[in-house]
Amino acid sequence: MAKLDLTGRVLFLCADPERIAQQLDGTDLNPATAGSLRDDVSTDEITPMSVLTRFDERLGRVPYVGFRAGDTNPIGIDAIRNGGFRVTVAGNRYGKGSSREHSPLAEYRAGIRLVIARSFERIYRQNADNLGLFTSTDFGLIERIQRGEPIDVEELVASRDSLAAAILTSGGLLRYGAQNMRRVGSTTSTADAANNAQPRTLAQKILDRHALSTDATGDTPTPGSGAFVRADWRFIHEYYTGMATHMLHATFGKPLTLSDPDTILAFEDHLSYSHKSELHVRNGLLPDVRELSAAHRQFARDYAITNHGYLSEVDGSFTEGSQGISHAMMAERYALPGQLIVGTDSHTPHSGALGCLAFGVGTTDMANAFVTGAVRMTVPESLRVNFNGAVAPGVTAKDLVLHLLAEPRIRAGAGVGKVFEFAGSAVHQLTTDERTTLTNMTAELGGFSGIVAPDEETVRFLKERRGIDFGLEPWMQSDAGATYADVIDIDCTHISPMLAAPGDPGNGIALRDLAQRPKVDIAYGGSCTAGKREDFDHYHEVLAWALARGLRVPSGVKLFLQFGTSEVRDYCVKRGYIDAFEQAGAILLQPSCGACANCGPGSSTDADQVTISAINRNFSGRSGPGQVWLASPPTVVASALAGKIASFAELQEQYR
Repeated sequence: MAKLDLTGRVLFLCADPERIAQQLDGTDLNPATAGSLRDDVSTDEITPMSVLTRFDERLGRVPYVGFRAGDTNPIGIDAIRNGGFRVTVAGNRYGKGSSREHSPLAEYRAGIRLVIARSFERIYRQNADNLGLFTSTDFGLIERIQRGEPIDVEELVASRDSLAAAILTSGGLLRYGAQNMRRVGSTTSTADAANNAQPRTLAQKILDRHALSTDATGDTPTPGSGAFVRADWRFIHEYYTGMATHMLHATFGKPLTLSDPDTILAFEDHLSYSHKSELHVRNGLLPDVRELSAAHRQFARDYAITNHGYLSEVDGSFTEGSQGISHAMMAERYALPGQLIVGTDSHTPHSGALGCLAFGVGTTDMANAFVTGAVRMTVPESLRVNFNGAVAPGVTAKDLVLHLLAEPRIRAGAGVGKVFEFAGSAVHQLTTDERTTLTNMTAELGGFSGIVAPDEETVRFLKERRGIDFGLEPWMQSDAGATYADVIDIDCTHISPMLAAPGDPGNGIALRDLAQRPKVDIAYGGSCTAGKREDFDHYHEVLAWALARGLRVPSGVKLFLQFGTSEVRDYCVKRGYIDAFEQAGAILLQPSCGACANCGPGSSTDADQVTISAINRNFSGRSGPGQVWLASPPTVVASALAGKIASFAELQEQYR
């Protein structure tokens, strides 16, 4: 029976920075002496944005350099490799946030072979599986490892689904695929057969229609089982393309034979403002950025992949802005109800607002899907969220999702790995742009994906944005009596403008309950979550109101507004918004992920700065060293005008 070599030390990711320092100095702790373990360790902490330009052995130098214990980042470069650590131990919801496979890869290349945590986020754990990094929730292993007892691989995979176990014992997904995926075909679960099935959710129906049969998976996807599915669209962006290409050429040689390349899309959406990012400039990362872009573009050229890149280039030098953020463009140009979409970004569920099943995957998953056409997944359960009642004036979808994030069951992890099905009378009132805010932030909820059943609003959106006369089909909704892991009912009549305090999107608080109003240095409206047409309607409404009263953004505040796509920019030009934005003192930025990913203007540059932002996550260090409060588009702009956190209603009351 195979044994996992765990000879070495155990690193406890403690909440106390002194205990971290003791371990780095050579003291071994145990569960009794480690004290409280950190919960919610994000991938932004395991591998912060500053190290993501690396995808080779250099990643082994940097795991946990963004990890926060108290007010410090106690783990430096080479600390894990030099410390001889083989096992990492942490608390709940390990690996939350971004889908970046850099995180488990950095751990693996630093010598970590097993991560033990009380619970894991879905994408992180799947990425770890794909690389051959073992994960476990069995804290009983720690004492055995520390006394030198070998641990059987079979024991480590016993609690996992059969596909995950097979991938781990094969040494990772690409090795597994090369050995076991020579025969991939559609399952016998046809649409006609499905009509006679038990009541199903919309997500189940879409999965059944896209399920693939392999030598190691069954014909019918069942919750908790490992499966492979066919995607209508697969997309990748520049942070991952070089890594995926490197993996594929190393495994299969070159040139590659890609499966159905017309359904593969490439986006350069993260780094087009890196030349104005203090993080990238100060750390000398621009040559690495150019290397990432070169690798990305070479892949697109070599394999004739559609690439949505920079808006323009002059003599090969950096210019500003991209055609658009990948998942925002997917909703604007590609996604259709009933489709299945995968992308190398945790916010891929954005397109679920159109009634498709969209979810994020890691680099290895996408690399495997490029050559086999099969996307690996663990079949999720669905969780239904009914937003009921009238939404009050001034309350947006962002407020609804920040309220949901603070719900105790969600904070405790009830949504981890689930498909969030958003329904209820309030959702029916929302436009598609607003619905995308809900499905996009499924990533912060810990979910697998988010979905809204398509309706007449979806038909309107597709006709208005794309000129498509789409006909809804009877199957495109959940059946009465379908099974859900849980149902959460929320009365929207009691929801007012919300905030999320710095450190985690789940730190929700009603703005009216925030007694001490922090002074604001930076206000940022943009990103995939808040760079859509309707978001800019909100920005304009507040700023036009302010101009009518002689108000402008005060000199001590910088307000950045960044379009999510070039279509949104053109919409604002057509509506005559640009003059109002500029007159009010806003700094306009072309489309890019920008400050959301600490890749451009709008990020803080000093730990003392306070930002109010309409982005989707505010993990420590995510958008610079300062403190980031999350809020809705109107609250962000109102706060910029007030110079401190304030709602639009409060601002209006002040200037009656």
